[in-house]
Amino acid sequence: MRRYLSIILLLWITAGCKETTAPTPIAESIHLSLGNPTNAKADTTSAENFLMLKEEFAISYNRTKRHANWVAWELSKEWLGSSDRQDNFRPDPALPGGWYKAVTSDYTGSGFDRGHLCPSADRTSSDEANAATFLMTNIIPQAPALNRESWAQLEEFCRSLAQKDYRLYIIAGTYGTGGEGSAGTATTIRNGINVSLHNYKVIVAIPGGGGIEQVSANTPVIAVDMPNRQGLVDNKKWTDFITTPEDIEKVTGARFFTNLPQQVRDRLRAVHFNPATSVLQLDFEAFQAE
Repeated sequence: MRRYLSIILLLWITAGCKETTAPTPIAESIHLSLGNPTNAKADTTSAENFLMLKEEFAISYNRTKRHANWVAWELSKEWLGSSDRQDNFRPDPALPGGWYKAVTSDYTGSGFDRGHLCPSADRTSSDEANAATFLMTNIIPQAPALNRESWAQLEEFCRSLAQKDYRLYIIAGTYGTGGEGSAGTATTIRNGINVSLHNYKVIVAIPGGGGIEQVSANTPVIAVDMPNRQGLVDNKKWTDFITTPEDIEKVTGARFFTNLPQQVRDRLRAVHFNPATSVLQLDFEAFQAE
């Protein structure tokens, strides 16, 4: 016993001689490396903020809205390959028993696209990875002009960064109720699936394929907030919807970058991406809506 006490005392003294720093919180998933934006829990009592962790992404699912609050994922060139688009939209069997599981036919004739949060093309390393993006928990009712134009162009831009050896952490989410599709306005589609008012994205791009230990106050950040309405997004560039992560926090209640040191977090929350001066060297010709 005396020997064990001596060892404990030695460890305590040694630790006390070192400079102490706050440890980096351990992420629940690689996709939540920067933090869990709404502190979602894998607990069925958290029905409106239910955490689902998958190999390909992490989800905060809302049982009432019957779609995700947000989906978070890591994107690097390791996730990109030659697998084809699987197009196998299907209910997510991982939802708790008794919860409604959306099916692809819920969207048929609604005037809204089956819009991916984590894009199919971000998961082409294998057929299995791509198929995961077609789980209906990763799908939202999205105005066709949004899904096919500015939203898609931003997705393409993110993949171009990954191909240039950036490691991206992306959160795509929704808030509000009431959108406009090709058949007019709606608050829900079949079986009570909520139609969101806005869709947003927050993107952190780490150069050189680095991890979160390399994130600094100068790391590039992009935040966009896009209305889910045909008439407001048609023929718009994604850069028309640039905002700050802090502004998205204000309307959603989310808190981004909580695994980062407070000083870094505060700086990144305030970033208003400027494509004219960014080190990301945005190519407007390649990444703007036609």
